[in-house]
Amino acid sequence: MVTADDVKRLRDETGAGVMDSKRALEEANGDFDRARSILREQGIASAAKRADRATSEGLVEAYIHAGGRIGALVEVQCETDFVGRTDTFRQLARDVAMQVAAMNPVALTPEEVPADAVGKPEDNALLTQTFIKDGSKSIGDLVQDVIASTGENVRIARFARFELGG
Repeated sequence: MVTADDVKRLRDETGAGVMDSKRALEEANGDFDRARSILREQGIASAAKRADRATSEGLVEAYIHAGGRIGALVEVQCETDFVGRTDTFRQLARDVAMQVAAMNPVALTPEEVPADAVGKPEDNALLTQTFIKDGSKSIGDLVQDVIASTGENVRIARFARFELGG
């Protein structure tokens, strides 16, 4: 039996809606890990449906690494200014900017990585890089999570990294 407290806990952890959380818990027979997995799969499916929707809002986020020797700028876009002002969206932009400063990706996707880049294209592409704050996720996974929780198309439009003397 799924309780209201269980639904609230899953909602707080995932940002999913009440009915989606309840259905996922029921399908998973109360197993929170399985319910999270179900919600994630649903989020990926719904994100694919949103991929063609226009993203004309969002924000530009800056990250300056301690000591001021490395910095990054990222433009992350969404569909509405309402979502662009949410803490979830702002955190995504901060995390992506920090990733760019730390990992120095050369392109957004593996297909865009130049042939002469050192290493595997997946390691040089921002969306496929392992997230520095959580090794179980990629940057693409972070974007998908925000799409699932906000219900809007979200994308990283562009980024730049600056290094003193570089």
